[in-house]
Amino acid sequence: MKPYTCKYCKKCFSQSSTCKEHERTHTGVKPYSCKYCKKCFSQSSACKGHERTHTGEKPFTCKYCKKCFSHSSACKEHERTHTGEKPYTCKHCKKCFSRLGHCKEHERIHTGEKPYTCKYCKKCFSRSSTCKKHERTHTGEKPYTCKYCEKCFSQLSTYKRHEEIHAMVNSLEHNKHGQHLKRRNQEPSATHGGKKSSLTEENSSQIESLTCWICQEECSSKASLIQHYNDHMR
Repeated sequence: MKPYTCKYCKKCFSQSSTCKEHERTHTGVKPYSCKYCKKCFSQSSACKGHERTHTGEKPFTCKYCKKCFSHSSACKEHERTHTGEKPYTCKHCKKCFSRLGHCKEHERIHTGEKPYTCKYCKKCFSRSSTCKKHERTHTGEKPYTCKYCEKCFSQLSTYKRHEEIHAMVNSLEHNKHGQHLKRRNQEPSATHGGKKSSLTEENSSQIESLTCWICQEECSSKASLIQHYNDHMR
């Protein structure tokens, strides 16, 4: 039995408090304020969850790997990576999902629904994240900053690849320095008894390591590979 009815869309609820929370999605009323940054929320639970981003509190623990979370929902979603549970089913093709949001996004492939609209050019999108990415092409916002060179990016994927290149270059430079010291302290390898020396195998593995993992171009030396990666970062 669901005796409480939303006065805006007639959706029914079993509890009065749940009905009132739902009605705020229509009215836009946000009575709960974060005590740290004054951001407002329509639900008390959402406000408390947000405040944990300030305090760092993570009261919810995965019962399989003991990883901690600030939100109960995030913890439950994570636990499904252990159990393989997929409780949400597409009503069009019966494909199953571990997250409700992923299921709803998938269903829009069938319906063609695009509920998210760019506030600058009115282009529509099926995903909120895609809409936000697009809006940055209008605003020029670049919220992702490289921890190595402080270059800023508008797209998370581009930012992550950029930092991966930095890490690769740092590793190459470190290895190059270490090999230089090793060569100074060792005599060159030679052939013995008609057998190839181990230097051949070292050269072979070195050539493989001189291949760019982004575009698969092979470089002639570690120095040229480092320069090649720097070109990718421009």
